[in-house]
Amino acid sequence: MRFRRRNLALVVLAASAALTASAAPAFARPEPPARIAPLGPDFLWGVAASGFQSEGHAPDSNWSRYAASGKTDDPYGDSIDFADRYESDIQLARQLGVKVYRIGIEWARVQPRPGVWDEDGLRFYDRVIGAIEAAGMRPMLTLDHWVYPGWEADRGGWNQAGMVDDWLANARTIVDRYAAGNPLWVTFNEPAMYMINEVRMGSLPVTAVPIMQDRIAQAHNAIYDYIHQVQPDALVTSNVAYLPSAEDAVNAPLIGKIAAKLDYIGIDYYYGLSPDALRSANISQLWHNPLQADGIYYALEHYSHAFPDKPLYIVENGIPTENGKPRDDGYTRADDLRDTVYWVQRAKADGMNVIGYNYWSLTDNYEWGSYTPRFGLYTVDVLTDPTLTRRPTDAVPAYTEITRAGGVPADYRPTREPKTCSLVDAPASCTDPVTLPR
Repeated sequence: MRFRRRNLALVVLAASAALTASAAPAFARPEPPARIAPLGPDFLWGVAASGFQSEGHAPDSNWSRYAASGKTDDPYGDSIDFADRYESDIQLARQLGVKVYRIGIEWARVQPRPGVWDEDGLRFYDRVIGAIEAAGMRPMLTLDHWVYPGWEADRGGWNQAGMVDDWLANARTIVDRYAAGNPLWVTFNEPAMYMINEVRMGSLPVTAVPIMQDRIAQAHNAIYDYIHQVQPDALVTSNVAYLPSAEDAVNAPLIGKIAAKLDYIGIDYYYGLSPDALRSANISQLWHNPLQADGIYYALEHYSHAFPDKPLYIVENGIPTENGKPRDDGYTRADDLRDTVYWVQRAKADGMNVIGYNYWSLTDNYEWGSYTPRFGLYTVDVLTDPTLTRRPTDAVPAYTEITRAGGVPADYRPTREPKTCSLVDAPASCTDPVTLPR
C-alpha cells in the first residue's frame, strides 16, 4: 500500500486548521467498559496484499516501468515471488485462522495487449483463488491497485478518454470469471493516493487530477452495477486511505461521486496526528512516525457518522519497521496489533457497525519503490536472502490468538494510553476523547 508521502504531508497540514474549525461537534461517548466483548463469530478477520507488490515476474505495466526507470529506491526484481509461492503463503494465512484473503487481480497480467486476454494469466488467478477457497477463506478481490498495462500507459493512462472503457472491459472479464465464488470486491484501492502517485511519477499532470477523479468515479459506478447484475448480494467498496485531520478535504470529493454505490465503507488506517506527532513525523521514513492505535476508533467513528447505514471494514492496517529492525519507540508489531484490535472492539461496543479487519500485510513486499519499509506478519529479506524465506514476527502468534478468541481478552488494556487530544478526527477527539477504564 504505502509509498513515501512527501506531497501528501503538505495536503494534510494545509487542511488541518480549516477542518478542525469546521468539523461537526462530538456527541457524548459511553463510559469505557471495564470488560470488552469479543467481535463475534461473523466478524471477518483477514490479511491483505496486492498483486504487483508481491507477485514478481511482473508484466509490462506503468509500475514495472517506474521501477525500471530509476525513479524508485530499489529495483523490483521478483518481489517476494508470490507467483511461485502462493500455495505456501495461503497456508500461512490459513494457520492464522483468518477468514478473508485480499489479493489484487493484475490487469497487466491478464490483458497484455489491447483486446488480447492471456489465458495463462487468468488460469494463474484461477489457481490462487481456488487455493484461498480450499483453505476455507473468502477472497477479497481488488480490481485496481494502482497498476495498469504498459500499452495503456502508452495511450496516456488516466489522462486519455478511452481509459474508462478499457478499464471496464478488463473489470467485466474478471467479474464474469470470479463472481460465482461470492468474493468481496474492492474496485479501486485508495483512489486519492492513486492520483497523487500518478502525479508523483510523472504520468499525470497535476491539472488532470480532476479528470482522473471523474473517470475513476465513472468506472466505479459502472462496475458496481455490473457486479450486482452478476452477483446480486455482492459487497463492493473502494477503500480510502484515512488521512488524519484532512480526511474530508482529500477523500470526500470522490466519495461523494460514488457514495450511492458503496455496500460497505473500506478504511485503511495507519498513523495518527496528535500535536506531538506533528512535531516528530517523518514523511520519508515511515518507521519513525509515531503510531496511534486509538486513532482507528476515531476513523471508524468518522465514517459511522458519514454513513450510518453502511457497515465498516478496516481493509488495511499495520505497522512499519525499517528492514525489520525494532522501532525507536519500542512498539512491537504484536503490541500494536493487540492495541489496535482493542480499539476496534471498543468501536463495536459503542455501536459502530464494524464487520471486518485485514492486516497489511501477510508478508513484507515491494512498498512502491522500496523494500526498506516492512509491514509483514512474516518478514522477507528480499535484497539479502535469495531463498526469500518467510520468517514469523511476534505478531503471528498474537494474531492467531486474536482470531481464535474473536479479539483481545475482555480485561485487556492497551500498552499505550490514548492521546489526550488526537487530530485524527478533530475536534471530536479533543472535546470528547476516548479514555480507558480506571
